[in-house]
Amino acid sequence: MTASSAFSYPTTRRRLLGQASALGALSLVAPAWAEELANLGLPGGPSERPLTKAFPQKGEMILQRTRAPLLESPFEVFDKGVFTPNDQLFVRWHWAVIPTEIKVDTYRIAVRGHVKNELSLSLADLMSLPRVELAAVNQCSGNSRGFFEPRVAGGEWGNGAMGNAKWLGVRLKDVLDKAGVKDGAQCVRFGGLDEPMVEGAPKFTKSIAIDHARDGEVMLAFGMNGEQLPLLNGFPIRLIVPGWYSTYWVKMLNNIEVLDGPDDQFWTAKAYMIPDTPGANMKPGEKDVKMVPINRMVPRSFVTNFRGGERLRAGAPTPLRGIAFGGDAGVKAVEVSTDGGATWTQAKLGTDEGKYSFRQWSTQIEPAAGNLTVMVRCTNMNGLTQPATPNWNPSGFMRNVIETTHLPVA
Repeated sequence: MTASSAFSYPTTRRRLLGQASALGALSLVAPAWAEELANLGLPGGPSERPLTKAFPQKGEMILQRTRAPLLESPFEVFDKGVFTPNDQLFVRWHWAVIPTEIKVDTYRIAVRGHVKNELSLSLADLMSLPRVELAAVNQCSGNSRGFFEPRVAGGEWGNGAMGNAKWLGVRLKDVLDKAGVKDGAQCVRFGGLDEPMVEGAPKFTKSIAIDHARDGEVMLAFGMNGEQLPLLNGFPIRLIVPGWYSTYWVKMLNNIEVLDGPDDQFWTAKAYMIPDTPGANMKPGEKDVKMVPINRMVPRSFVTNFRGGERLRAGAPTPLRGIAFGGDAGVKAVEVSTDGGATWTQAKLGTDEGKYSFRQWSTQIEPAAGNLTVMVRCTNMNGLTQPATPNWNPSGFMRNVIETTHLPVA
């Protein structure tokens, strides 16, 4: 994370607030069904999903659900560079009651609970704090759930429920220090402006341990890739918890509560639980497995310049490239195999944008005629390498098996 008092794009208070008023007035509309379809190749089907451009501030996206919005990034976007364009970064909401506009002059974030001074912070108040910028991957806990076998319930994502951005904002630590955290604080709970449709349903909130909240990396972001956050990605403020799954990245943040005990609310204590096992893995039907809240991400890597089934020319020098990320640590190495995993060749790594960012990799092959199987695996700076066999759990979380791409060669 880098600290900064000036930036290369207009983020003065006047400019930000003026733009926010215009962007916040955009309506969320139900999209028209598109004629064009995306094939995600999900083993349990249905593989085909409509492509839509009907959501505000969003380009072409794979439509998983309209209410609450679930929009997947078309995988081709990840070959364009390490930073995912704002208009094609995936969207995931839990509850369908989402504000259709934000009045920035009255928008406030409450800071309350086990603090010395309860606060009501405006956007101007936040922007008066030191600003920081950090590149970090935002990935849904259930990214790639559609590939789980046996199939599990939930949004049947392909591999596109992820994205990488440069986030601009302020440290959560500075906000908490402004409020003055009392001795005995255990965790911090976060809530946003979305609301459940059904009376009595639990409001979406998440919490992290107090030491994590004050580590200087967790952010309150108002900028994304040099622009304001899109409405559907959490405008005007979202929480950034680098290296952790996006369930913690609360959107349209309006409440920060310091607790002097554990968080017993539904979305932390009962939802988003994983087996307390290596790789969050268990056997289908297995009982009495200890479960813990999902937390740190694990390494992943992908080929991005070819899709499965795309034909290559035999004997021709052929570039292979893709993206990798280390999860909660930087990328140490990316290796590629074209012989079923018998041997591995180290790929060349691109620019290091930070330990939480995507990193491009590249290599070159001269494929022989036949059927080519390309495997790619990432090892992070903590020494954790992608596994050769997929994990399984009943929620479809944390898939990070070595990816395999099948390419005919003639």
